[in-house]
Amino acid sequence: MPSRGTVIRYLRRALIAVPAVGLALLVYVWLTLPDVRVLASVNPTTTAFMDLRAEEALQKGQMPRRAHRWVAYNRISADLKRAVLVAEDDAFWQHEGVDFKELQESLERDWAAGRFLRGGSTITQQLAKNLYLSPSKNPMRKLRELVIARRLEAELKKSRILELYLNLIEWGDGIWGAEAAARLYFGTSAAYLGPAESALLAGAIINPRVYSPGRPNARLLRRQQLILRRMGAVTPPESTIQLER
Repeated sequence: MPSRGTVIRYLRRALIAVPAVGLALLVYVWLTLPDVRVLASVNPTTTAFMDLRAEEALQKGQMPRRAHRWVAYNRISADLKRAVLVAEDDAFWQHEGVDFKELQESLERDWAAGRFLRGGSTITQQLAKNLYLSPSKNPMRKLRELVIARRLEAELKKSRILELYLNLIEWGDGIWGAEAAARLYFGTSAAYLGPAESALLAGAIINPRVYSPGRPNARLLRRQQLILRRMGAVTPPESTIQLER
């Protein structure tokens, strides 16, 4: 049996090693992250999630489906912007990529339940995950998501982050972005979505492969009503171009 002195020496070495390992891990994560600066002027044509869904379809022997049409920020309904902010990140304008209060509460819930229940993710974190990562909940993937989110906030305006998110979010099987979703579910452009339509779309983000704005179930309709009641409290940046029907 090791002596007390030997045990103490082992503990000291372990305590010294932990910060060094943590620092090395952070350096590795930092050096292997994508360069998000290009997103300030370039609209992505694909994302990690789009590629993942295509791969899943091929594995099932199906042809991948991708309906996606980019639309500028000022061509997206203000109602949809409000609805999505309410549904996904009502503190969007206050945080810098990570809502640490919500993240802590989420971790506490996960710890109490003994498993991951929800991510506590901001819109910026979701964008980071959709663009570059995977749905995996492992700690390394989460760490990369947090760092990328902070980089996005440092390099891009809030309106650009929201524009990217609304154009790249999954809204059904092979349906990507607000324009494709608006045309499929409502036969109109994203520019002309009204409050009720916008709230349905925003409510479906929680699980777009289960909840369809075109065929809303009882739970999605309840989410729609909750979002509608709260939309007036959120004010996204105004468009610089006035649109006409």
